[in-house]
Amino acid sequence: MLRWLLPQDKLAEADVDHGMRMLLYDGALAQVMGVLTGGAFLVAFALLLGAPNKVIGLLAAIGPASQVLQIPTIFLVERTRKRKLLTVGGAFASRLFMVLIALIPWFAPPASRLPILIIALFAYFGFGAIAGCSINSWIRDLIPERVMGAYFAKRMAVAIAVGAVLSILGAAGVDFFKARVAQETTVYSGLFGVGVAFGLVSLVFLARVPEPRMADSKSGGLVAVLAGPFKDLHFRNLLFFLGSWNFAVNLAGPFFAVYMLRRLGLSMTWVLGLSVISQLMNVLFLRLWGRLSDRFSNKSVLAASGPLFMLSILLWPFTTMPDKYFLTFPLLIAIHVLAGISIAGVMLCAGNLALKSAPRGTATSYLAVNSLVSGVAATLAPIIAGFAADWFDPQRITVDLSWAHALRGTAFQLKAISVSGLDFLFILSFIVGLYAMHRLSLIKEEGEVEEGVVMTEFYGEVRRGVSHVSNVPGLRQLTGFPYGMLKAMVDKAIPNRRNGGDEPPSEAGADI
Repeated sequence: MLRWLLPQDKLAEADVDHGMRMLLYDGALAQVMGVLTGGAFLVAFALLLGAPNKVIGLLAAIGPASQVLQIPTIFLVERTRKRKLLTVGGAFASRLFMVLIALIPWFAPPASRLPILIIALFAYFGFGAIAGCSINSWIRDLIPERVMGAYFAKRMAVAIAVGAVLSILGAAGVDFFKARVAQETTVYSGLFGVGVAFGLVSLVFLARVPEPRMADSKSGGLVAVLAGPFKDLHFRNLLFFLGSWNFAVNLAGPFFAVYMLRRLGLSMTWVLGLSVISQLMNVLFLRLWGRLSDRFSNKSVLAASGPLFMLSILLWPFTTMPDKYFLTFPLLIAIHVLAGISIAGVMLCAGNLALKSAPRGTATSYLAVNSLVSGVAATLAPIIAGFAADWFDPQRITVDLSWAHALRGTAFQLKAISVSGLDFLFILSFIVGLYAMHRLSLIKEEGEVEEGVVMTEFYGEVRRGVSHVSNVPGLRQLTGFPYGMLKAMVDKAIPNRRNGGDEPPSEAGADI
């Protein structure tokens, strides 16, 4: 077992292929653990323990905040030069603390449960950050760059597909058992335990991925390590984009489940069912985004998919007027479909863009600084959002439409716009997201093309896919309408384009 954890001087092509296959299995099983121990399940567990909005925001900030541990991990990697050993060891220690979280309802008195949850999550994400820092450099040196986009698209698609199935089964299990046990929190304990079991099995596959020996590098002291990526103009622009993007997403993201559970009163099955719809769209479109990123560039795909994801956030306030109404569920489905399609491109290409931009030999420090900057932004955002959510909670803006008759009085009254509570956070997130897309325009990448070219190719691929599964002309024509509508909305939201924007070209010479 120990020899599997040591680096190798030379890897044959068969070794690389074997490692990529093992990474697929690891990704799928780790995704199952992530699904069953995080997201809506963790939020619901915290709510049952009495967590207010401020604590929900803090819980969402713990993971990103732990990225600061990547800085000392850089030196640990450079000193030991055993990235696999650090990755597997850090991940194993991390997952043991999830066992502690699962046991909270069984041993902790009510007043101590939230503090123990917070402390255990700090340790869980802290050891996970150590593993994340070391695996980034390891995988950067293992995966051939020519297939990086397609491979990670396949890995993410497999992981998300498996996670989607297990998440809906988990949600159904929660709804089934919570009415049959005395304490609902114990249901989540069992769910977390199942998730940890999958996570520990994933480490067996991860340990079988070969590690190429690190290239020699002169990292210097702490200041030199941190300054290097910031002195690189190209990478500095990337840091600004990813930082602002993570801030925008984490203003709203932690509160989607809170919104559905509290504001809309949905069951866990409904919440996770909608999540599965989003994950299904992820699976269907990841391979497509991967092909487009390899054909054009990661930046070009981000310029196409990023605004669509921001649009999905902007639609959340329209799901209530001010309460549930006949368009609530159609809008929720549309939001999760649009978010699933777009976030597939964002997740894939944001990570790949950082990997490609990190020079070989110094990838550890570059990727650690990238994680640190993104982590700081993603830490501050939910904390600010938690306090803002409580402040916005009693606030409301309503615009009514009424028809008044001179003799008979008001015939009807319709609430055209009703914004309250968390709706303000979603709108603010959309605005910051538009700024992030502006920062993307300052990044240069080889092979980049205009967003319109990518969307044209994207639409063509979708249309060809539909034509293969149906010869009904109406169905094929239907695929043209959403694309045209969405593209027009994106054109209005992002005016800075080569074909008509009034803004001057960016200093990097590339507009969205």
